[in-house]
Amino acid sequence: VQLQASGGGLVQAGGSLRLSCAASGRTFSTIGMGWFRQAPGKEREFVAAVNWSGLVTTYAESVNGRFSISRDNAKNTVFLQMNSLKLEDTAIYFCAARDQRSGAVRVDSEYAYWGQGTLVTVSS
Repeated sequence: VQLQASGGGLVQAGGSLRLSCAASGRTFSTIGMGWFRQAPGKEREFVAAVNWSGLVTTYAESVNGRFSISRDNAKNTVFLQMNSLKLEDTAIYFCAARDQRSGAVRVDSEYAYWGQGTLVTVSS
């Protein structure tokens, strides 16, 4: 599975961004998807995950209610809508894919495939 993330950029606190991750190499509906992020000087952390259908999602507590993960299986793409952005959301955001399609998984070791990351910078 090859993953290509896009949509990052510079945004003011309180603003919104929508990240996209295009997948190829596998039938998209057979894989579960997730978003992770890594801030400067910090370890990578879970952000959001979705199962194959898009009906099961899970979020990190720090983004719950502000971020929304969704997928379009016809377009082989997963999205991360980020609203009410905060300074602490500044990070490189990575999309990831796992071979099992059921469930929404928060553990990064469960994901076998990773995109290159897209930088999100939130300014004051």
